[in-house]
Amino acid sequence: MNFGFVFVYFIYGLAFFSMGLAMTFEARRSPLLAEARALWPLALFGLVHGTHEWLEMLLDIRAWFNLADPAYTSAIRLFMLVISFVFLVVFALQILRPGDKYRPRRNLEIGSAFLGVYVLLVVITSLRHPETVEHRVAHADVLARYTLAVPGAALAALALNRRAQQARGEERRGLGNSLRLAAAGFAFYSLAQVVVRPLDIFPASFVNTVIFYDLFGFPVQAVRAAMALLVTVGLVRASQIVEDERQRQLENAQMARLEALQQIQRDLQEREALRRELLRHTVNAQEEERSRIARELHDETAQFLTAFTMNLAALQNYAAGNSEVSSLVESLQGLSRQMAQGIYRMVHDLRPAQLDDLGLVAALQYLAEQEFRRTGLAVSLQVEGRRQRLDPLVETVVFRVAQEAITNVARHARCDHAEVCLTFSSRQVSLQVQDEGIGFLPVQGSGLPQGWGLEGMRERTEAIGGRFILNSVPGKGTAIEITIPLSNTASINKQELADERNTHHVG
Repeated sequence: MNFGFVFVYFIYGLAFFSMGLAMTFEARRSPLLAEARALWPLALFGLVHGTHEWLEMLLDIRAWFNLADPAYTSAIRLFMLVISFVFLVVFALQILRPGDKYRPRRNLEIGSAFLGVYVLLVVITSLRHPETVEHRVAHADVLARYTLAVPGAALAALALNRRAQQARGEERRGLGNSLRLAAAGFAFYSLAQVVVRPLDIFPASFVNTVIFYDLFGFPVQAVRAAMALLVTVGLVRASQIVEDERQRQLENAQMARLEALQQIQRDLQEREALRRELLRHTVNAQEEERSRIARELHDETAQFLTAFTMNLAALQNYAAGNSEVSSLVESLQGLSRQMAQGIYRMVHDLRPAQLDDLGLVAALQYLAEQEFRRTGLAVSLQVEGRRQRLDPLVETVVFRVAQEAITNVARHARCDHAEVCLTFSSRQVSLQVQDEGIGFLPVQGSGLPQGWGLEGMRERTEAIGGRFILNSVPGKGTAIEITIPLSNTASINKQELADERNTHHVG
């Protein structure tokens, strides 16, 4: 047994099989080395041809042990050799073809054409040399190398060289150099395929393996194995280079995505800050409008109503002797008193004077007493911490949330008692309104399905940096809690606060 041949065949097969695996993985990725439709034939060439060389190695081992080969072994070896070279031709032509629209059947058409030419030559040669089957297989092997291997490897060298030129033109010099190395390997591999077993056909009778061994002292298979290693090293290096490029592209894409996400986050934060500022100004504008209407009702409408009442009193004196007129005047006086009470309640609902003059605690006490008188709902107020005057905007938001929450209890809770707890601390102020009514099931994500009142409370609270919490269980009541940090409101201009106090004040 010639261990040198076994070793050469092993390295030969390992090189091309490894190249086939590398190109298989590369064909499944983004086409930085070449298009997948071109890499798949190259991968198949490496896998099939590498397996063919290992089969040659096994046949040599069997011959050393004097084991007879199965009858179909030669046919399998020849089939693998032919198919592998057809794949190599298809790869080369896919790279060299003009950039027209790709048709999926083109690979099949190219391969079939080369196979047809090869089969025709095999038939012609067999007619000329009708010796044994082994002799015909040998002729077929030689023809496969002349008609498929030599042009296929040469075309592959041209294809890889063209791809190398494109890479160098794209300033990818490392990739270009690796592809040139693989192209050189295929070029010399094409020349090595000219050296075939001795046969009585041209040029096998002059250039064959026996003459090559006599001249150089080593088999031509060693040259082929060396060229296979050269091709594999070049293509594997190229694959590594494009993988590094993919990693850089991925990192750049991730960085761009991260920057985009950060920009989106900044935009959202800016929009949220703008929304809160807009809502804060909206709340201020609403309160200013409420104060203006309340002031007009107090200063104009109430004065007209007072004059109307005084005139009714004077008319009562003039109509002292007329019972019908006196009865009508008394009825008008009663309506006047009701109108005065209604205007008084309306003024306090729009903007209670206690909120501006006495502060939040006094306004909440008035609210609790007023709601008890109006609806029969008993509201208990508990104040914890050191009482203090807050920023007018904070006091307004807390009062409006308490007003809306107590109104909801009176309208929907179906109970006769509610608890209000106001807590002062150095950093925040908290308000909790709780009842033991029928409760409800809060809708996750938005309060809109339960009514605009809850969403309004939430928006008012969040507009000044506060937190709104709603807890409700059907049959067990509802609790609304807001917490407002006092530091978020410290930046409001002092002159603006003074202007708001003057605007909100109702005499």
